[in-house]
Amino acid sequence: MLSIDDLTYRLGERLLFDKASVFVPPRTRAGFVGRNGAGKTTLFRIICGEIAGESGTISLPARLKIGRVEQEAPGGPTALVDFVLAADTERATLLERAETETDPHEIAEIQTRLVDIDAHAAPARAAAILSGLGFDAEAQRRPLSEFSGGWRMRVALAAVLFSQPELLLLDEPTNYLDLEGTLWLVDYLAHYPANVVVISHDRDLLDAVATHILHLERGKLTIYKGNYSSFESQRLEARALAAKAGKKQEERRRELQAFVDRFRAKATKARQAQSRLKMLAKLGPATAVVDDEVLPIYLPSPEKPLSPPIIAFENVSVGYGERTVLSRLSLSLSNDDRIGLLGSNGNGKSTFAKLLAGRLEPKSGNMVRAAKLEAGFFAQHQVDDLNEKDSPYSVFAALMPGAPEARIRARAAQTGFSGARADTKVERLSGGEKARLLLGVASFYGPHLLILDEPTNHLDIDSRAALVEAINAHEGAIVLVSHDRYLLEACADRLWLVEGGTVKAFDGDVDEYARYVLARANGDAREQRKEEEPREAPRPVKGKRDAGQSRRKLAAAEERMKKLAELLARVDAALADPSAFSRNPQEANRLAQQRADLASALAEAEDQWLSLSDEG
Repeated sequence: MLSIDDLTYRLGERLLFDKASVFVPPRTRAGFVGRNGAGKTTLFRIICGEIAGESGTISLPARLKIGRVEQEAPGGPTALVDFVLAADTERATLLERAETETDPHEIAEIQTRLVDIDAHAAPARAAAILSGLGFDAEAQRRPLSEFSGGWRMRVALAAVLFSQPELLLLDEPTNYLDLEGTLWLVDYLAHYPANVVVISHDRDLLDAVATHILHLERGKLTIYKGNYSSFESQRLEARALAAKAGKKQEERRRELQAFVDRFRAKATKARQAQSRLKMLAKLGPATAVVDDEVLPIYLPSPEKPLSPPIIAFENVSVGYGERTVLSRLSLSLSNDDRIGLLGSNGNGKSTFAKLLAGRLEPKSGNMVRAAKLEAGFFAQHQVDDLNEKDSPYSVFAALMPGAPEARIRARAAQTGFSGARADTKVERLSGGEKARLLLGVASFYGPHLLILDEPTNHLDIDSRAALVEAINAHEGAIVLVSHDRYLLEACADRLWLVEGGTVKAFDGDVDEYARYVLARANGDAREQRKEEEPREAPRPVKGKRDAGQSRRKLAAAEERMKKLAELLARVDAALADPSAFSRNPQEANRLAQQRADLASALAEAEDQWLSLSDEG
């Protein structure tokens, strides 16, 4: 379906594609992955003909219909549903011709074609797509100009999906969706009848949708069969084999070099020495197995925990001016809670988050906040609000007046900006680096409550895993607003649903919520949850979490055990080399110490897993 041969492309001095070649077979739903800035979006632009590669070719079937969401949000007076319907240009043209055509034969052909493409069902299909992405019937009739940029990007996505291209190219489509829209999109793409290539850092999307993974690394493209979990396993195996082959190649190189050094000066052995020199030249350098280092994310814990509850609501209402957004709030938040905040965009999640953070005061009811409560707030829009002329060093210097430079740089390094990187202007930081900087600012004072609103939007998959570890290590309370299902499943102990003008406990896990959302989107009233009076669910007794919480904690413990075991195996493989201590004693001693630390951490993780298993 898509063939790329020897593609080379430079962006300034950076070589994004270095004679890259790959074939994506027909009827493929490919997840396109790689580090931020590797060149994924650039490849989409080359495929669409917006820019040309320096060399190489890209081959697609003739007259293939490609669909891609434009970078700029649509606007104007056009109603949402009309904008989406207009995306099917053939249908629009045929309907226009049907209004003016007088030739009976032409009219018959037009009507036959309209039946063939199911044109008369198009309005219902467009409405269903818009509904799945969060637009109710009333919103679908409103003009584009009444919506914000993020909502208009959803309309652009709806239009592309409605046009049903033979090759659908999606670049981080969940970045402007909430969890509800993401769940619907994942279900839609999993059943898409043509070819899809989607750039995404959402593990659940890649596992549920992808039949193949297209990987971009160091200018090369490689395709793997299977979803993201399968890709991870295949890559680990490939790295292990490459390391083994590299080790054998290096041993052979040392043998040949030793022979040359020993016999080069002897006339009787000169020919053999020359022969081995040629073999050395053909052998080439040993293949290096390089792991891209993923810096940890640091969220400092509060110095002194507060007595629970840290926040309690009793019949609270909140809003702006005369307008009440949420009411009947009767909830409490403990000092070690992990709350996943669910609900469609526009239902009041941001309002509730501001109330928790102390940025909004209640309009009525009783709200009690613990004395000395410190709250940190991270919101996705803050990434765009950073001063481009600032640097990580200057940002932290402003938070540490009078502190010595060494201390400021140490804090910057702790956040992921060591050395000269701390002096890099914000305008030159990647989206992921800006997110790391803002996470460092939001958690700077070790807050008792940390509110994270879509923290993963600019993070790649490995950085998202680092964020999961940081959240689970934090000793304060955390409230998560995220469309990233993996993050919610790995971190949230309880779920609160913002819906119907209030916030209430959701008695279930993320899987149950996904079924609820999809049933509602599909209009199946029988599957919708019965409305109940909003009330706080009974707080779990310490050590006796409900089944959903236990499963999530158990899964997180298993994932940690798996990672530690993999790291331990890699260290053991390095120490198994008989020459490790003689060649580099300091490095070998460091590895030995690292192995002891990993073994201790694995034992601790296994104890935690056993304890959680007993509780279950």
